[in-house]
Amino acid sequence: MALLFGVLLLLGLCGNIISENTSEALDYELPTSKYETEDTYSPGPISVLFQMVRIFIYIVQPGEFPEDSIRKFIRNKFEVSAVYDEIAHYEIGVILCVILGVLFIILLPVVGCIFAICRCCNKCGGKMHQRPKENAPFQRRCLAISLLVICVLVSIGIIYGFAANHHVRHRIRKSQKLIDSNLKDLRTLVNEAPQQIDYIVDQFNTTKEKAFLDLDNIHSLLGGGILERLKPKVIPVLDEIQVMAKAIKETKVALENMNQNFKSLRDGSQQLSNSLSAVKQNMQNSLQGPECLLPQVSDICKNIESSLSQLEGNPELSKLPSMDTELQNINNVLRNDLDAMVQKGYQSLNDIPKRVQVQTTNIVAEIKKLLNTVGSNVKDATKDIPIQKSLSEFNSHMDEIEKEIKQNLHRAEEVDSYWWLCSLISCFLLLLIVIFFYLGLLCGVYGYDKHATPTTRGFVSNTGGIFLMVGVGFCFLFCWIVMILVVLSFVPGVNMEKLICEPYANGKIFQILDTPYLLNKEWKYYISGMVLKKPDIELTFEQIYSNCKNNRGIYSTLQLENRFNISESLNIHKHTDNINNQLERLDIKLGGIVLLNEEGKNNLKEFSNSGIDNIDYDTLLAQSKTSPGKVNLLSFSYDLDTKADRLPPGQLKQSMKSEAQTIRKIHQDQVLPMEKTQDDVQKNIKILQHTSGGLKEKVTKILQSLDSVQIFITNDISSVIVEETKKFAKKILRYFEHYLEWVELAVTEKMVPCKPVATAMDSAFKVILCGFIVDPLNLFWFGIGKATFLLLPALIIAVKLAKHYRRMESEDVYEE
Repeated sequence: MALLFGVLLLLGLCGNIISENTSEALDYELPTSKYETEDTYSPGPISVLFQMVRIFIYIVQPGEFPEDSIRKFIRNKFEVSAVYDEIAHYEIGVILCVILGVLFIILLPVVGCIFAICRCCNKCGGKMHQRPKENAPFQRRCLAISLLVICVLVSIGIIYGFAANHHVRHRIRKSQKLIDSNLKDLRTLVNEAPQQIDYIVDQFNTTKEKAFLDLDNIHSLLGGGILERLKPKVIPVLDEIQVMAKAIKETKVALENMNQNFKSLRDGSQQLSNSLSAVKQNMQNSLQGPECLLPQVSDICKNIESSLSQLEGNPELSKLPSMDTELQNINNVLRNDLDAMVQKGYQSLNDIPKRVQVQTTNIVAEIKKLLNTVGSNVKDATKDIPIQKSLSEFNSHMDEIEKEIKQNLHRAEEVDSYWWLCSLISCFLLLLIVIFFYLGLLCGVYGYDKHATPTTRGFVSNTGGIFLMVGVGFCFLFCWIVMILVVLSFVPGVNMEKLICEPYANGKIFQILDTPYLLNKEWKYYISGMVLKKPDIELTFEQIYSNCKNNRGIYSTLQLENRFNISESLNIHKHTDNINNQLERLDIKLGGIVLLNEEGKNNLKEFSNSGIDNIDYDTLLAQSKTSPGKVNLLSFSYDLDTKADRLPPGQLKQSMKSEAQTIRKIHQDQVLPMEKTQDDVQKNIKILQHTSGGLKEKVTKILQSLDSVQIFITNDISSVIVEETKKFAKKILRYFEHYLEWVELAVTEKMVPCKPVATAMDSAFKVILCGFIVDPLNLFWFGIGKATFLLLPALIIAVKLAKHYRRMESEDVYEE
């Protein structure tokens, strides 16, 4: 009862503990304690015997749990007379068993006295004379076997008694340890509450610091968000303008190179023509000499002279135009640095986060100040919770309960010692009787001589008969005393099993306690009236036990929302509204963002009108690809060498050889550089072709995209700012909303899980009362009672069997 009172006191106390508040917007877990008491109990292999006894109890008392009778009994202030008929009907099986036991207790000593007197008067088999019978051997064997079987059954019952007695030998010590463990767990549960409350409050600071971090990084979160929204529209346009600025510079370089190359080609072509004309004139003068009149030489000279027409330069290269006009136009475009203008556009875009931070400095400071105020209110609210006083009061009650339990356990230990001693004596008395029966059977069976007459039976056989009669005497002396102990343990054992242990296991005892207006006529629900002071709220013992068994928090278990409102106690919602109002005051202006000024736009237009797209690049490319001379001078020189080799030695041959060498030098010094210059011209033409292709359309498209994006920035950036500001504010508020959600879950479901309460109740009823007391008690009376009842037929059989083993004083003599 003291432990039960402590459990109920804890349930009531928890109503004063759980008036708590917030948590955070991050993922946190409440600190939990590890409890010592196991929530399961198993008696071990002996549970099979306990279950067998429960089956017997069900046979003796098969009726259902008398809920209505118990309710009536409680309502009539525990007057037995009000439910006498119901009690008698329900206890009919127990009453019949008790009547049998009482009859046994009364009749056995009476019958024993009568039996003893008769035996003393040589009646009831007292005369030591045995008449021989034809079936005497068969009768003796049947009696011996029957007695042996009964003794075995009696021995099993005695073993049950010893097992039950051994099981309860250390139950007080076990109970002490279990109670200490439960009280320690209950103290841990109570001490856990302030730690968890402090943890919940601390998480507000964590949430606040997270919000502070985001506010300090408003330039990257809010400003960066705005920037990321603008980038997909703005960056492609700026990239295109930057590409165009690069193309302008590349165009200038290409035009400069091409103009220089054209001049070089024109000059080179003129120089090549002059050089070839000089070579041609020298060769013609040599061919006019007398050596060419010789018949074998004239054909060669004519052939050489006919090929001299090929020694001329290409007139196409001298016609290459000048690029001065276009180059001047490009230089005019480059008077303004378009690339620098584009970089200013990039910079104006990238300055958005910095501008956001500058414009929100004051608002951020006010929001931080407000959050600090909220944190102070959270700490102040925890001081108003009467937890310390309640905890100290409860701990004092726990100390008193523990002291009372220890005192009662000391007295219970003495009672348990007496009970154990009485039980042990009872088991030994029955064991003594059975031992005499076993000794009697042993001596009688092995000492019996079938050839001996009743008066000449041996000492061993006679001793066996005496042992059997001693066992019979002890039966009459002790069995009725043992039966008194059996009856005294049977009545409370059966009723505690049927009225406490069984209904506690199936929950019917809670249904009785949860009956409206039963424990208090003015309260519909007793536990809600005791804890919540609101007896109309449906809060039952069964709900509390079930929730605590599932380790739910005390707040939801006791429905403390009907007594404490967590949100109102800290009033966090009002502060979140204030935070939201402050965040809505964020007024960010990002005007003046110019991606490209008018000078930059004019540059683009001037570039498109520079005329580079009007140049006939195909004609220039064709002109630049023509050979510098009409013939390949290197091939011509080798051919001239071949022809000169056919000439006879002389001045003409030497002159032709010298001119061939001169032609090769002209090819090396003039033609090859011109060909390289032609390659450079072709590369520059291709660059200009690529740049000028659709130039006006490209510039027009870029300017249109630029105007479109600039209009968006000018007219629609405010909507982007509003959306990103709301997103940022929602992120900040989400921390505290998540914090409140976590607080509600933590307080209602997880804070101060009350499993130790259910474990304490199970320890009190299932383990200590039912496991340590009722089950062993029932096993004791079941085993000893069975053994005692079986001794009745055993003593009758022993009396009859002793006649066959004892030495008779006389016998019948027949003459042949």
